[in-house]
Amino acid sequence: MNPVHVRTLQEIARHQSFGRAAQALHLSQPAVSHHIRHLEREVGQRLLERVGKRAFPTAAGDLLLAHAARAFAELEAARQALQERRGVVAGRLRVGTGATASTYLLPPLLGRLRARHPELELVVVTGNSAAMAAAVIAADLDVAVVTLPVRGRALLITPLLLDPLVAIAAPAARWRRRGPLAAAELAREPLILYERGGTIRRVIDGWFRRSGATPRVVMDLGNGEAIKKLVAAGLGLSLVPAMSVRAETRAGELAALPLAPPLGRRLGVIRRRDRAPSPALRVFLDGLDDLVSAPARGRPTASARRPRG
Repeated sequence: MNPVHVRTLQEIARHQSFGRAAQALHLSQPAVSHHIRHLEREVGQRLLERVGKRAFPTAAGDLLLAHAARAFAELEAARQALQERRGVVAGRLRVGTGATASTYLLPPLLGRLRARHPELELVVVTGNSAAMAAAVIAADLDVAVVTLPVRGRALLITPLLLDPLVAIAAPAARWRRRGPLAAAELAREPLILYERGGTIRRVIDGWFRRSGATPRVVMDLGNGEAIKKLVAAGLGLSLVPAMSVRAETRAGELAALPLAPPLGRRLGVIRRRDRAPSPALRVFLDGLDDLVSAPARGRPTASARRPRG
């Protein structure tokens, strides 16, 4: 089997499309189709099933892709090890995370890694914690920063930091210099919360439930920036990660109030238990350690450090 053709199969399965796979590989669509025809002749079985304009692996395709993922991972590990012998950290690092961490936590770290290791290719994928855990288990991602808890026997799960949540309101006089807000007080206000099904929403719903309060939710949104804009317009209050509103509170665009009892979510780092970290992954993990332990103003602190190695 030609590894180039197997890589083409991977891209089609990832994008569920011949056309998008061709774009990702910088090939023409006829060339992609030729790769798959040649590969299917080689193995003597159909590897893809077309449904309209979409394409999905057959059972044989899934089997080949599972072995191919391990083979390509070993080749990538070998390439990175050879680069490390030259004193160079290089190769592709695939990082998964949620929207909040990708916007407010990781950019400084990723910028430093790019500056220090220009041959390091960083790929960032966002999604919910369950999807990120599944991608790490499937070896589609090398590491992910997720909201805990997540489960999986194949995963090495390490707490990273406690991300506190705060109530936010338009900067009206009634919300300035207020003490902590209890669930019963917030339940009397119109609330604009994250959409149901997400990890943050489950954390928030559990906080109200433990206090015996029923929140008056007027909007459920999946976009944190939209939530902040609607709250700033005076349409309701919300509960959001503190790291996501530092700029707005400093600028006076939003008022942030602590909660009673305090509420937070635990962020953690997950990677496969059966794989030693590559040089690229090691510099990322070390950078995370530095990020959460640095005493810089406004930067979160970790209550648990990640064990090295």
